[in-house]
Amino acid sequence: MASNFTNLYYKRAVGTARACYVCNKPTTTVLATINTVDFLYTCDTHLSDPGFASQVGTSNDGVGPGGAKKMGLSPEEIAKVKAEWEERQKKKAEKKDKEKDKDKDKDKDDDDNDAKDGEKKKSTLPGSLSPPSTSATSAPATPKHQRYTLHRDIFALRLAEHRRRRQAAQAKELAPRLPGAPLTPLP
Repeated sequence: MASNFTNLYYKRAVGTARACYVCNKPTTTVLATINTVDFLYTCDTHLSDPGFASQVGTSNDGVGPGGAKKMGLSPEEIAKVKAEWEERQKKKAEKKDKEKDKDKDKDKDDDDNDAKDGEKKKSTLPGSLSPPSTSATSAPATPKHQRYTLHRDIFALRLAEHRRRRQAAQAKELAPRLPGAPLTPLP
């Protein structure tokens, strides 16, 4: 049970109002990690407070056009890094293609033998079965919720709370296996 999780929370709405993590007012807004390892109820007013959380994906988070300026990067430097990355990706793709070609050559001989056997089996079957259609599988849909990162102090509090819970569970599990106190007085 790993308690380490990333500082990336998704804003979600829930049906039951609970107390806000900061001010204890009832709220139906929850910040939760992708696998709901950690979640906390928070008011919409606290979400706009930079001392509590910052929204990811806006121009002030270090990503995108405004973020490049914040990090002190010039457009030339960004273009250079992009070109290097694209070149590396092309090399990887070429390498994979070469490996696939080698595998295809090896498999081609095996497939020829298998195809002959398959044709014999297919002709003996009463009906011909069409092969299942191979549709391109799409990547799992990413959540469309607003994303937030907690302020480092708030996130440290969340990590400490999870660590305490994990340690308490471990102590509870370990307690029955520890020896009891002696019943007789010591001499």
